[in-house]
Amino acid sequence: MKAFIGITAAVSEKDDMHRLPASYVEAVHRAGGVPFVIPSHEFGDNFCPEAYVDRLDGLLLSGGGDVDPKEFGEQPRPDLGTVSPWRDEVELSLTRIALQRDIPILAICRGVQVLNVAAGGSLYQDLAEHSDEVLQHRQSSPGWHGSHSVSVEQGSRLFEILRPEEGGQCPVNSFHHQAINEPGDGLDVVARTPDGIIEAVEGSGRSFVLGVQWHPERMIDRHSSMMRLFESFVSCARPAAAGEAVCGG
Repeated sequence: MKAFIGITAAVSEKDDMHRLPASYVEAVHRAGGVPFVIPSHEFGDNFCPEAYVDRLDGLLLSGGGDVDPKEFGEQPRPDLGTVSPWRDEVELSLTRIALQRDIPILAICRGVQVLNVAAGGSLYQDLAEHSDEVLQHRQSSPGWHGSHSVSVEQGSRLFEILRPEEGGQCPVNSFHHQAINEPGDGLDVVARTPDGIIEAVEGSGRSFVLGVQWHPERMIDRHSSMMRLFESFVSCARPAAAGEAVCGG
């Protein structure tokens, strides 16, 4: 059976449209899943996140704008970008339920930040809060290009998937100005950049909870390791047939 993968989308108040780059849908499709888009709408009291999660085999949290700092107990600072309260509400609700039910999660860029906040962690509202000497984390080169490296923890699920070069180094792209500060409960840090920024976390003791700060969906045509991220995710999300083993931790 194919896995039904819900992919969260951004909403634009300016033109009243939901937006999701096709590369997410393509990556899930090529990995063998059935992608469908979850809207970030102002549902109000009628919002029932359980109704979505009931139909999911896996949740993909996509990239986008900033997370409202009130969600992790802070006031907004000058370098905070555009926030979407509706999207925060939808994604945080879905993520918390998916974590409770141990539904596989793949979280990308903004998505890893949402995952971390849903698990009780915090964010840097802007990377300048981390250090005055951070690397370039908003590249101007093409999306498929690995503009900087990350060091991946040996023995982690991410290491097994990416199979990085000797020393655990893996090139990734970079399009963000926020990042994880304090990791959330049950999330292990498994990759960092040379400047110390957390680039990936995974859930300990869970079937599949993995978040990366880069955009693997933009790299799948030139980097087979990035396609393996989606293949592993979809494989773990696939409903088990009778007698079939379930994806382990």
